[in-house]
Amino acid sequence: MEYNIQVKNRLKRMEGQIRGILKMMEDDQPCKEVITQLSAVRSAVDRTVGVIVSSNLVDCVIEAEKKGEDTEQLIKESVSLLVKSR
Repeated sequence: MEYNIQVKNRLKRMEGQIRGILKMMEDDQPCKEVITQLSAVRSAVDRTVGVIVSSNLVDCVIEAEKKGEDTEQLIKESVSLLVKSR
């Protein structure tokens, strides 16, 4: 699977957020603010997992249909990945 620039940019933003959180901790920022930022990163990770799984599923289903293969197992695996990521 190819990862497009939007997915890579999402990860770069998360990387920046995590660096910001570390700085907040070093500066002894209040726990509530740190947790708020950590929750934002977790949410961003969850959304990115969804984007990657859904994009991959679409590609795999199209390829399987071209070959005349059953796509049910691909869908089950994708749902399993999403559930596992939570």
